[in-house]
Amino acid sequence: MQYQYFVASRWRNRDSVLELVKKIRAKGKTVYCFLENDPYHTSNEDPEKVMSEFEATKDWQNAQMLKDIFKKDMDALRESAVLILLLPAGKSAHIEAGAAFGMNKPCIVIGEQKEAESLYLIFNESYPTIDAFIESLR
Repeated sequence: MQYQYFVASRWRNRDSVLELVKKIRAKGKTVYCFLENDPYHTSNEDPEKVMSEFEATKDWQNAQMLKDIFKKDMDALRESAVLILLLPAGKSAHIEAGAAFGMNKPCIVIGEQKEAESLYLIFNESYPTIDAFIESLR
């Protein structure tokens, strides 16, 4: 495995994603962060602007940008030992969690799940906050 952790979330949650990644690395762990590995955007860009442009992509099934991002993220997911879903998370992050579960990878959720969701039983562990998760790392 190239990465110990794969963080799935959404661009609009950028600041929390970067906080989590920084704290995981401070514990000496390896982590894949989609924000750092997007060849088309930088993590300094406004998340609303990035997502508005992304969501407005015409002919999205054939858009090379989306194909490149998909391949890079899925390759990293295959090369990661554990998936972390950081809430709030969008559709793509939830699909990544389902893919990780299908690959028999342990799945962790961080954040408050407000409603009952039977499919959230795919998560082996849950933590209310980033700091609660970080405290659990050895």
